[in-house]
Amino acid sequence: MPTFAERLQHGWNAFINNKDPTPVIPTISYGGYSYRPDRPRLTRGNERSIVNAIYNRIATDVAEIGIQHVRTDENGLFMEVVHSGLNNVLTLEANLDQTGRAFIMDIVMSMFDEGVVAAVPIDTSIDPINNNAFDILTMRTGKIKQWYPEAIRVELYNEKTGKKQEVVVPKRMCAIMENPFYSIMNEPNSTLQRLIRKLNLLDAIDEQSGAGKLDLIIQLPYTIRSEARRLQADARRKDIENQLNNSKYGIAYADGTEKIVQLNRPVDNNLMNQIKYLTETLMGQLGITNEILNMTASEQVMANYYARIVEPILATIVNEMKRKFLTKTARTQGQSIMFFREPFKLVPATNLANIADRLTSNEILSPNEIRRLIGYKPSTDPRSDELRNRNISQPMQGEMLPEDPYPEDDLSPEEAQGGYYDEGTYPEDGG
Repeated sequence: MPTFAERLQHGWNAFINNKDPTPVIPTISYGGYSYRPDRPRLTRGNERSIVNAIYNRIATDVAEIGIQHVRTDENGLFMEVVHSGLNNVLTLEANLDQTGRAFIMDIVMSMFDEGVVAAVPIDTSIDPINNNAFDILTMRTGKIKQWYPEAIRVELYNEKTGKKQEVVVPKRMCAIMENPFYSIMNEPNSTLQRLIRKLNLLDAIDEQSGAGKLDLIIQLPYTIRSEARRLQADARRKDIENQLNNSKYGIAYADGTEKIVQLNRPVDNNLMNQIKYLTETLMGQLGITNEILNMTASEQVMANYYARIVEPILATIVNEMKRKFLTKTARTQGQSIMFFREPFKLVPATNLANIADRLTSNEILSPNEIRRLIGYKPSTDPRSDELRNRNISQPMQGEMLPEDPYPEDDLSPEEAQGGYYDEGTYPEDGG
């Protein structure tokens, strides 16, 4: 990573140094906010429905899987972690307001809400517009406002001013990630959008039913056909309304010849059945069950969930970052961006000992590596770092194995005297 002096000399900021074609906006200082201004806000009614719970569940599960900047061997297998600014953004601190995990969760939530999201480097070691090789120091998610052939106009939160600001950045220096389930979630007539519209209709009906209206029909003792009778009926209606409003307990009187009918039953419709059908269809298309949402799913169900939903989202994020933030030279040198899932998170404690025994006896992991995975500190015994089968007795240091009285390379006493051969035949005469 660059030193502090090098960052001051060569550092680049997306808001300060990105002059063209974004106009310079003077910095204006305002008061504080009552809520976090950088926090992603769901739109299109997503925040008012069950969709918000699905978004949050998937985003949380994606963010708990670690993404790291690594170095691989010639076969593309993991060797070591590269301690770079990009790795610091992905694992520890993405910006002034977000940790690495919160940043990944922000990406997923914005990706689901908008359909496509941009991860834009804010502070870099050198100017990324005129240089291909640069180290990323901070990064933020942005909402894409406009598309150009080789650039995008994106809305980003500026931590210097406390406001969201639009800047134009080249496509090659920012990661543009599209929702892999775009046709299910974000298309105008997709299952999710239809479900959101139905839920909004249900909310509107609930608000009307809870608006405090009595829904009364007053039958007057005369026919209302002339204009004078209509005015008389309106006056009678307003009189009853005033009685109810001005009464302490909401009591009004009526004439003995008048009849009042209360419509306390809403008109029946098929809205709830449609909502249930669309919810089941959506969860079936995404591969999510109610057990996953309430965290009572079995190990096999969770394994399918991680393979069918979480992995495609992670692959979209990792592949785009690898393509945009690692140069061709870095990729040929073995650098990559990979995600790693904790293998023992869904394993019950009763099965953990059997799994640890199989991994150590087959010389896949050492005891100290097993201890690190389950949260225990490594043992100081040097044999705990050895890859060997503990179920097979090993000779102690300095102990000699018993000598073979008849080594394969030596002849027995009878063979030495020419009595017989190994094949059981006698030597020929004169041999």
